[in-house]
Amino acid sequence: MLSQLLIIALLIAGAAFFSVAEISMAAARRLRLRRLADDGDTRAERVIAVQNAPGHYFTVVQIGLNMVAILGGIVGEGALTPHFAALLGYAMPAERAQTFGFALSFLIITSLFIVLADLVPRRLGMNDPERLAMRTVGPMSVLTALLKPLVWIFNGLSDALSRLLGLPQQRDDRVTHHDILALTEAGAQGGAVASHEQQAIENIFELDTRTVESAMTTRERVVWLSMDDEEALLRNRVAEAPHSTYLVCGEGIDEVLGYIDATDLFQRMLLGQPIGLRACSDAGLVKKVLIVPDRLTLAEMLTQFRSAHEDFAVIVNEYSLVVGVITLNDVMSTVMGSMVSSHDEEQIVRRDDGSFLADGSTPVPDLQRALGIDEWPQAGQYDTLAGFLMVMLRRIPKRTDRVVWQGWRFEVMDVDRYRVDQVMVTRVTQAGPGEGLAP
Repeated sequence: MLSQLLIIALLIAGAAFFSVAEISMAAARRLRLRRLADDGDTRAERVIAVQNAPGHYFTVVQIGLNMVAILGGIVGEGALTPHFAALLGYAMPAERAQTFGFALSFLIITSLFIVLADLVPRRLGMNDPERLAMRTVGPMSVLTALLKPLVWIFNGLSDALSRLLGLPQQRDDRVTHHDILALTEAGAQGGAVASHEQQAIENIFELDTRTVESAMTTRERVVWLSMDDEEALLRNRVAEAPHSTYLVCGEGIDEVLGYIDATDLFQRMLLGQPIGLRACSDAGLVKKVLIVPDRLTLAEMLTQFRSAHEDFAVIVNEYSLVVGVITLNDVMSTVMGSMVSSHDEEQIVRRDDGSFLADGSTPVPDLQRALGIDEWPQAGQYDTLAGFLMVMLRRIPKRTDRVVWQGWRFEVMDVDRYRVDQVMVTRVTQAGPGEGLAP
């Protein structure tokens, strides 16, 4: 009996080895393995090679696990059943004792294999997959070479059946931005990545979907200077609205002539030189401005800034009317979010009662993140909260207008000359059919 128990222990150890080899190879992270391989660890290179073509490796694992399980059942039945039957024979007839002895032997052997050869090894393999994968890849390579004929037969049958069923022959190892976001979110939940860092990474991937209108300074907020403004008016306007760059126009904002840096104006003031824009233009201080269409994404805007060596641009619509201006700092603030924005600059603020007070110019992605709304009606037709309200109402919003969507009520609190200024967002019961709008 002692020798049989020793054989059972060896079979459990063998099954545990195959379980660790399987789960650690499947769970080993390629990026971490690549870093180890770059540091000179050849075992990491071998693990990556197996992950690129795992067919033979997992075939050997399955052969080993099934062989060990079958042998364990045979040896376990022969080792324990007679002893259990003899003990139970004192309390019941011999035939029934033999049956219960076999059942008890089967239950104990199965339990030992489940716990010691499956659950515990798999948990170990999940907790430290790279290290265990590198330790087991060597012995598994030897077994793969020894069992090559069997591996070839089973792999051929498996490949033929996969092709017959239309299953993919190789796994897709492409890393998408969804994978990266999932990793950073898991890192944020585990404490390895700060929440604002995770948010910045998410914002970077939004650059390809967010348009320049979501980050621009809108037309009515643009401080512009006219070429014919007198010096006193220029001084007052610069003093009242200090900016690093000013748009220079003709008779109206849609007649864009260029832009001028505030530092050039200040320098002329300190030197006692005239700051009239015509004099500045003659001195070459009024520069040609970059003009871009309003349908550009923020990623495309960055490309335009880099190509033109500029950090300031005017945004126009399809009718060549100015809709706003944007700077490089606006784009970077969109990426960095709360890391560079003060509390006073937040466009959506959570109140103590769980509701939100949002600016009408709040970009839809920011609303989506704050409210947890994944689907928006007629997506792509608007970029901001105000645009969402206009599309839903089919008119210019006014005070007390309400829209209910995905369990949230959007109520217009303030409108300034047709511009939606403040919106109260409150959680309500999910709206049913026909309840999207509320008068």
